[in-house]
Amino acid sequence: MKNTLIIIICLFYFSSQAQLAKNTDTASAVGPSKEGRFKWRSTIIPAAALAYGFATLGATPLRNLDEAGRHEFFLEHPHKRIRIDDYMQFAPGAVTLGLSISGVKGRNKTIDQAGIYLVSNIILNSFTQGVKNATDITRPDGTSNAFPSGHAAEAFASAEFMRREYGDRSVWYTITSYTVASSVGLFRMYNNKHWFSDVVAGAGVGILSTQAAYWLYPKIKGIFSKNGKGPVVMPYYSKGGISATLSHTF
Repeated sequence: MKNTLIIIICLFYFSSQAQLAKNTDTASAVGPSKEGRFKWRSTIIPAAALAYGFATLGATPLRNLDEAGRHEFFLEHPHKRIRIDDYMQFAPGAVTLGLSISGVKGRNKTIDQAGIYLVSNIILNSFTQGVKNATDITRPDGTSNAFPSGHAAEAFASAEFMRREYGDRSVWYTITSYTVASSVGLFRMYNNKHWFSDVVAGAGVGILSTQAAYWLYPKIKGIFSKNGKGPVVMPYYSKGGISATLSHTF
């Protein structure tokens, strides 16, 4: 029980990262800051989470917490998988875009929010799939490609996305989005799909991906918006995945 509490506290600690970052970038619109500089202080905690995950890949004492988490979340009380985490991972991002579409003003326009979210997902999916294939860590249930958790990465990327867009309106947007993201991480361990280190690393990847997207998107938009002709992004769903096409008139 003690180890379970430690794991829960560690996951919910990411909510404090949101408040740390809020103090460093609340004045920015699309992009890193008024001065055009990236706010590196906001990357400290997610970068540390990612580093922690990589540190567990070897035979280190840190693996003990992974084993303890699996024992207490699953082995002591075997149960069927609950698939709610498959859907919860997208909830903060979907709600953010839904709020914007319904007229609740965020930091950016809906089209820019969609672009930022798309860039964030491109970054996190490219990174997580690349690392999964390179490390090929076995999951607690015996399947492959455990590290890092893609569900956790998506959930925390979405949470940071909501915080960036609506955190200034109310602290409850931040609290709610990060609580949902932390819950996704807990469900991944509850369902015996990931180790604790997978989830922590995934959370770090997700937050960093969204932070990078807010920095990269204005640069990408600037390239395609010369002469007043902007790009058109068309998202679509096919074969179980979300994709997008981008067209531009030069």
